[in-house]
Amino acid sequence: MATDAKPKFQNPDFRPIPQQPTDYGPPDLAAASSHDGLHFWQFMIAGSIAGMVEHMAMFPVDTVKTHMQALGSCPIKSVGIRQALGSIMKIEGPAGLYRGIAAMGLGAGPAHAVYFSVYEISKKYFSGGNPNNSAAHAVSGVFATVASDTVLTPMDMVKQRLQLGNSPLYKGVWDCVKKVFREDGIRAFYASYRTTVLMNAPFTAVHFATYEAVKKGLMEISPEHADEERLIVHATAGAAAGGLASVVTTPLDVVKTQLQCQGICGCDRFKSGSIGDVVRTILRKDGYRGLVRGWAPRMLFHAPAAAICWSTYEASKTFFQELNGGGSNSGTVT
Repeated sequence: MATDAKPKFQNPDFRPIPQQPTDYGPPDLAAASSHDGLHFWQFMIAGSIAGMVEHMAMFPVDTVKTHMQALGSCPIKSVGIRQALGSIMKIEGPAGLYRGIAAMGLGAGPAHAVYFSVYEISKKYFSGGNPNNSAAHAVSGVFATVASDTVLTPMDMVKQRLQLGNSPLYKGVWDCVKKVFREDGIRAFYASYRTTVLMNAPFTAVHFATYEAVKKGLMEISPEHADEERLIVHATAGAAAGGLASVVTTPLDVVKTQLQCQGICGCDRFKSGSIGDVVRTILRKDGYRGLVRGWAPRMLFHAPAAAICWSTYEASKTFFQELNGGGSNSGTVT
């Protein structure tokens, strides 16, 4: 049989079409690491910058929230923002609003680098090429927060202890780390990890799904001005996502604060460290309102923080896109 036989009825005017790769199913992780014209390490740097700017800018609000959520014989027992802020200013002055900021600086950068890089890879993997897949955004957010919480939780615990403690208690970040390790061991640094994941998983799912939906809605209002309104779109979508997600998950944030601050300033210690044990203690001491302590400063923190974070993140992505020679892609809100 001849091997070079030509097919019958071949029309010389027709040109063979090159076989296109199938676009069904999720892409592999290697391709995901370089989508949007960026490499994996560029997502990490963009996320790290965004996290640092977000937490540094909003740190005083976070300090007020931490004081409001701590129960026991701590210096601040009031649930009002004005009273809590006034008490901090009276006891320690403006510097009290920034106690623990070094710990957050050490944790926020690496944690957000992990957070956004995992999110981008997961979104590319699960969306299957559909940029409007809300379920993929939510699932990707959960994957991102589980990974980033592993990095951030130890420093978040140190940060909250420094926020609550008077000056003689801890001299600084390293002193707090040494004392906690000596007194309670390595487990103390992850005492709230389960609660943090249980809180941040729904928080991130709501956050990312809301962010992508609001961003899409804003873009459809005036698509012809997408380039000019790029920053406003990301900031508005981020603020809406952060505000909604923070209010929904406040009760678990109260539990997390209790677990991370147990044993200092007279705050309760919990033998089991279970969420149920902490919830029962809060209900016994302060009723159901104790579970929503700090919801206002938490929302006031996360709404502008998310706006700052997303705007900074997208601006960093645009910078890297132009640096890579892909400036033509930066006009599309991604």
